[in-house]
Amino acid sequence: MNIITKKRIGLLLLSFCIAHIGIGSIQAQTLSQRILADKSLVKVDSMAKATLQSGFNAGSGYSQIWARDMNTFIETACDVSDPKNLREAILLFFALQQPNNEIIDGYVLKKDFTWYDNTPYYSDAAPQHVAFKNTVETDQETSLIQSVGKYISKTGDRSILSENVAGKTVLQRMDLMIDYLMNEKYSNKYGLIYGAMTADWGDVQPNDDFGCDINELSTLAIDVYDNAMLVIALDYLKDMTSDSDKQSYYSKLRKSIAGNIRKHLWDNKRKKFIPHIYLDKSPIPEGFDENEIHYHGGTAIAIEAGILTKKEIKIVNKQMLENVRKSGMPSIGLTLYPAYPDNFFRGGMSKAWIYQNGGDWTWFGGRMIQQLILNGFVEEAYQEINPMINRVIENNGFYEWYGMENIPSGSGNFKGSAGVLAKAIHLLNDWVEKNNR
Repeated sequence: MNIITKKRIGLLLLSFCIAHIGIGSIQAQTLSQRILADKSLVKVDSMAKATLQSGFNAGSGYSQIWARDMNTFIETACDVSDPKNLREAILLFFALQQPNNEIIDGYVLKKDFTWYDNTPYYSDAAPQHVAFKNTVETDQETSLIQSVGKYISKTGDRSILSENVAGKTVLQRMDLMIDYLMNEKYSNKYGLIYGAMTADWGDVQPNDDFGCDINELSTLAIDVYDNAMLVIALDYLKDMTSDSDKQSYYSKLRKSIAGNIRKHLWDNKRKKFIPHIYLDKSPIPEGFDENEIHYHGGTAIAIEAGILTKKEIKIVNKQMLENVRKSGMPSIGLTLYPAYPDNFFRGGMSKAWIYQNGGDWTWFGGRMIQQLILNGFVEEAYQEINPMINRVIENNGFYEWYGMENIPSGSGNFKGSAGVLAKAIHLLNDWVEKNNR
């Protein structure tokens, strides 16, 4: 089954879900009319597309092109940009693939490498560029694989898979990326991949001031986000290859990773994911129960990976709403709840409800909205997207994250936020179109 066929089947399943998860025909018609009449959705969609026309860097304040960011806006970018330019931007990541087959976080032209980083990455295949990587995270390879899959789904350009980059095809290089994860980031004990301890999907660790590179102060840990991202990437890889042996390998690995997520990370009693499995000593201070923390972002990605049932999705969404109420934060983009204690992280994250330690990120909240729609919870999705839509209009931009009282922070035009909202709006419109047939 190719990616395009898979997408069509997904839309059919969406229609089935809508018809069978409690939205009656009259209620659905009323909801359709509300969505159609909501001009704020049209406005934000238009703003998102305008934002994504300005290039593939992460946003204002970021000159870099990031793999994890591109993965969340590439579908809308294909609609508003020249796909050839996107193709070139994707291929540059493969040109910067390292000798051990790892993928970097992102890249810039050498003249734009103006910040301090004591571990830059280079490649003879991309002599004009310099790359960087926050090694505490383990989502770079999986983000790039997903980006390629989405690019193909939107453009139909499967020729990118056979593009030769420094002696290897893109498809071969993606296979080597999985080898890298299995060889360098895989725990045989748990059957899951690991990185360093961070806050949910974040890329900043405690214990040191820089916080983005694995070092002697790091605590190696397994979390749901990294592993759910791998499950999604394996689904794409299975569709992208025609090699039956590779398809079998990807399917078996996907089943194993998904099963071990359920086995080791899902707390069935509390109906939530535990934050971390530590491969060595826990860094959590005495008296603080980390297992009380809900990881909103990782949970959304686990839903995308198909890890949770419909019943569990309903439960965790209610938990997110309750966490928002308790925290006083503005939306389900809330990274986590409760936050880590003051001074557990350093620098800008030393206080609770700041940045990745409890900040509110549309970048991930929007992905939860997408999954609510795709799993039939359309009314909930429409209600829960409203705070995100309203603040884009009020602040005239897609801010990176929000603090208490909806105070905008970070990049003023963060393309990941624009991308996830544009896709969520597109899914709502798809639902309306199908409901009105």
